[in-house]
Amino acid sequence: MSGSESDTVDAVVVGSGVNGLVAAAELARAGWSVALVERNDRLGGFIATEERTLPGYRHDTYSSWHPLFVAGAAYPELGGDLHRHGLEYRNSDGWAIASVADDGRVARAHRDPEQTVAEFAHEADRGAYLGALQRFLDNAGAIGGLLGSELHSPGALRHVGHLVHGSGRAGTEQWLRDLASSGRAWTRRHFEGTEVDQLWAPWLLHAGLSPDHASGGLMVPVLAATLHGFGLPVVAGGAGAFVAAFEGLLAEHGVQVHTGAPVERILTEDGRAVGVVAAGRTIRARRAVLASVSPGALYGGLLPAADVPAAVREQAATHRPGRAAMMLHVALSAPLTWTDSRLSDIPLIHLSDGAAGTSIACAEAEAGLLPRHPTVVVGRQYLLDPTRVPAGAASLWIQLQEVPYAPVGDAAGELDTAGGWTEQLAKGYAARVLDRITLHTPDLPAKLLATDVVTPADLEAHNPNAEHGDPYGGAAELDQNFWWRPLPGAGSHRTAIAGLWHIGAATHPGAGLGGGSGHLVAQRLLEPTGLARLLRAVTPK
Repeated sequence: MSGSESDTVDAVVVGSGVNGLVAAAELARAGWSVALVERNDRLGGFIATEERTLPGYRHDTYSSWHPLFVAGAAYPELGGDLHRHGLEYRNSDGWAIASVADDGRVARAHRDPEQTVAEFAHEADRGAYLGALQRFLDNAGAIGGLLGSELHSPGALRHVGHLVHGSGRAGTEQWLRDLASSGRAWTRRHFEGTEVDQLWAPWLLHAGLSPDHASGGLMVPVLAATLHGFGLPVVAGGAGAFVAAFEGLLAEHGVQVHTGAPVERILTEDGRAVGVVAAGRTIRARRAVLASVSPGALYGGLLPAADVPAAVREQAATHRPGRAAMMLHVALSAPLTWTDSRLSDIPLIHLSDGAAGTSIACAEAEAGLLPRHPTVVVGRQYLLDPTRVPAGAASLWIQLQEVPYAPVGDAAGELDTAGGWTEQLAKGYAARVLDRITLHTPDLPAKLLATDVVTPADLEAHNPNAEHGDPYGGAAELDQNFWWRPLPGAGSHRTAIAGLWHIGAATHPGAGLGGGSGHLVAQRLLEPTGLARLLRAVTPK
């Protein structure tokens, strides 16, 4: 544990993932004294860069791509300072993403929507895709405001009003229909061809959804517009440099950083949160405690039972994790040769035929089975940032988002799951994934030097917020999302305990590297009081 000698600060922030970092930085920049408390020996949560395979190969162990952060509200607030402390981004202005099916069908997206639709087979689909993007852009203020605001607040009504005013009754009803639709239904409703489905159905996995979950119809155009507008920025030198920039900013503003300090409990007095006990040390908070933890940990462990409403405690006990995930990191002697040369320079590729195959893999994982044909996310950050690998070499960042935490069987009938995620099972499933990539890159076996596997159990061990290996803070199905996230009885970041705020992936607006909940709560805390607003209004200019 490190930091100053003072045991009393204005705010204590528990957890140093992106939301904890954002909240601590914004409060400290505004003059608050802040303590940031982290159970691990380093900051960052699921943000890290390590040489996990061979020397000279720098892999982003967990998360990697930063479009949500660059597009989010925290970046305008903190971006300048972070760049001053060394943050640099690398991005693509050309073809950014693709999906390739087992039969070789390829769908690609360029940063330029016009170039993207030029490859669509049906003329009507080109206009429909551009129209969907424009419709979102015309309402981006209202939609983005709702996705990035405190829904349980009067401010949300303002965004609803803007949406109704801008879209009219019919347009607003269409947005509600999109919210109720799955991604599969939305693409079927609007497009004749398969390109949009193949491109964007697997991207719903990054929002914690499947192609058949409600709200996918809203998220597909949101995801598409974000990609076209902001690309796929990665941090120069690896995602760990993002954390290093925050460390510099926090140090500049005197934030006490306590690592290796798991929080044992949140202190309350007369129904108000007044601090935490971490690694045997008491740190008191004059104004606020911000907890980036799971609902189960917050309401079922850290708080005194008497301070938690019975309904909230019961709901927290039944909060559902989503599907588990796992990561593979591969060191290659040289770049791979793709059978379709159009994929050679694309940084992020999904191995998927769209909703059909991805939905089956999701259903198998949710039934406790290892998918027979998993959707494979193949990232090649070195194309944007060559410093991550030795000269002439290459690497793969592979994400799997349809994995059971406690497998009960193998859909292909090939792997023994009786012992759970043993080393043998992890290697066997990794071999299946690599075989699927080899369908499109036949030289993979000859160029493969080393492989590292991060299982669902490894994710949970590193970050207990990833309950059952789910890095997205809980299932994002409609009944546990938006207004009801994280819990029906606790859908606001402000909790029933005065001075205690809940942030992190489990809370609205959900998972991802946007820092949305940390920014929202910091800005709420920094809002002037009613008296201050009155004095400002009557003070002569």
